[in-house]
Amino acid sequence: MSFQRSIVHMDLDTFFVSCERLLDSRLNNKPVLIGGTSNRGVVASCSYEARRFGIHSAMPMRLAKQLCPEAIILRGNSGIYTKFSQNVTEVIKDTVPLYEKTSIDEFYIDLTGMDKFFGCHKLASELRQRIIKETGLPISFGLSVNKTVSKIATGEAKPNNEIRIISGSEKPFLAPLSVKKIPMVGNVTYKALCDLGVKRIKTVQDMPMELMHRVLGKNGLVIWKKANGIDNSPVVQYHERKSISTERTFNKDTTDVTKLKGIIVAMAENLAYQLRRGNKLTACITFKIRYSDFQTYTQQQRIPYSAMDHTIIPVVLDLYQKLYNRRLLVRLIGVKFSHLVEGGHQINLFEDNEKQLRLIEAIDKMRVRYGDRAVINAAGMDAKSISRWNPFNGEPPPLLANRRQ
Repeated sequence: MSFQRSIVHMDLDTFFVSCERLLDSRLNNKPVLIGGTSNRGVVASCSYEARRFGIHSAMPMRLAKQLCPEAIILRGNSGIYTKFSQNVTEVIKDTVPLYEKTSIDEFYIDLTGMDKFFGCHKLASELRQRIIKETGLPISFGLSVNKTVSKIATGEAKPNNEIRIISGSEKPFLAPLSVKKIPMVGNVTYKALCDLGVKRIKTVQDMPMELMHRVLGKNGLVIWKKANGIDNSPVVQYHERKSISTERTFNKDTTDVTKLKGIIVAMAENLAYQLRRGNKLTACITFKIRYSDFQTYTQQQRIPYSAMDHTIIPVVLDLYQKLYNRRLLVRLIGVKFSHLVEGGHQINLFEDNEKQLRLIEAIDKMRVRYGDRAVINAAGMDAKSISRWNPFNGEPPPLLANRRQ
């Protein structure tokens, strides 16, 4: 027997600001900006009170200060937010059988078939209340037959509320909303749609599918389906183990510490770049070393969510130092990042100055254009090619474990 799907999208309201307010109640009801605190910094998150002044995410902090001089500006602390995110995840994990954590503050929950035992809306409401009670964080949700409609409904429910879209009413619910509300419609696509005179979702609903395909290609088809409330994508069970990794087996076992350090830096740098390309963050780093006698040792360390070289590389090198035994020849080394979630861009905006952020963005652009190793850390220059596998493009990885130097 097939059940009609019941998909919940839950999103923590102004998550970073809400975490800071839990730690300092004096921030309640005040305009709060979070991000790089210098004049060259960028806004990563802002409270609803600050949004009333026209402030938004990714705006230069300098401009935000001009728009709202009385705003309280805080440097983002990903360690605190990681902890609160884990608290919310624990409550969800403890309550529902199937959930997907898509970012530090966002979840999809599949309650299909649960209405046999109790109402899905009642269950989702009770879960929301439990999260608010146990973590102190405000959270909103949308409930519908699929991910797209539920995510859009959450946006309409905010702040700190819930909306249920009854099956069959997806199209009328979506019709009056801006096409910008459709997930995957960014600024560039929005401009292209506006140039066509398309501003509301209803206009897309009324357009022939072929026209959308002709104008925007494959993306046009996806947007047309989403605008019509069609989305069959499943909720994928979240596993803390979701990871990317790379290993290097040496042709000849080595004790050359300079060479080892260079390859480790190159591996960590390349994996961090792959994270940023996929807009992912890692919260757990593992280092692996195998000696010539085939004894293998691994050590891992939890970190605040990050995708930045200067945060990640020192942790990898520290794990290497803890495991390395100078008396033995090394046969293999490996680096793994796990506990991955979406949301890299937002967390990266905590960087204290725009200069560093712009530099890494410029380097990444060059890598996209000229290859992963076009720009590399000086310490990693002696390492020959490191995996060019992009773990977020759906292709299977090459066999890295036997890659020879």
